[in-house]
Amino acid sequence: MDTSINFFFEKDSKWKEEYKLLRDIILETGLEEELKWGKPCYTFNGNNVILIHGFKEYCAVLLHKGVLLKDAAGILIQQTPNVQVARQIRFTGTKEISELSETLKEYVYEAIEVEKAGIEPKMKKTSEFEMVDEFKSALQEDPSFKNAFESLTPGRQRGYLLYFSQAKQSKTRQDRIEKYKNAIMNGKGLND
Repeated sequence: MDTSINFFFEKDSKWKEEYKLLRDIILETGLEEELKWGKPCYTFNGNNVILIHGFKEYCAVLLHKGVLLKDAAGILIQQTPNVQVARQIRFTGTKEISELSETLKEYVYEAIEVEKAGIEPKMKKTSEFEMVDEFKSALQEDPSFKNAFESLTPGRQRGYLLYFSQAKQSKTRQDRIEKYKNAIMNGKGLND
């Protein structure tokens, strides 16, 4: 057990008891415990399998390749429409976690088998993401801007495409594109 992450389990939190119970259940599966993204993450041969995190209304485990699991109990949740691979199991109390403890372990063991087999999920290509008309026009009007965007990593491209497409009004989309034009020209991602 990695003592450097004990702070996560010892700090005051609405989900303190739930976190401890989830930790105990996951550690029974033999995974390694690490600190990643400020959260307890459990790995198999260095590959992320499951992570514990909390939100205002629930705490959850995040199965990094959850889309590949069978989900026989029908408990996996896609956080947002843009999450391609990871899936959550959400909890609102220790009773619920205790009732699902065996099922949770089964899901973790299945996720370990996915890692052992080296299975990788099929990801959408950047070209499959929506490109709003305002951004298409901006790229067509400025070839250097188009080249800069195409030079970004696929993940950075997707980040911008999603961010621009989330705006409901054309004016907002145009403002966002203008705001991030220099970042794109400099090879930066949305959050760099």
